[in-house]
Amino acid sequence: GSSGLSTFPEFVSVGMVDGVQIDYYDSNTQRVVLKQDWMELVTIEDPDYLERNTGKAQGAQQTFKANIGIAK
Repeated sequence: GSSGLSTFPEFVSVGMVDGVQIDYYDSNTQRVVLKQDWMELVTIEDPDYLERNTGKAQGAQQTFKANIGIAK
């Protein structure tokens, strides 16, 4: 493998609002992680936010992987 880069994710997604990062997903963790304290309020109002957006990110990861495979 690449020296020191074996843990570098093959896919990363970030959620942005008005230039501020609100969440993060990568292929290593396979979970959306909140990056702003105020986003906790969103998950109170929308309890399925993390699960739903994790699913969307996982789907995007699979699509990306397939598209890269086609591009090769």
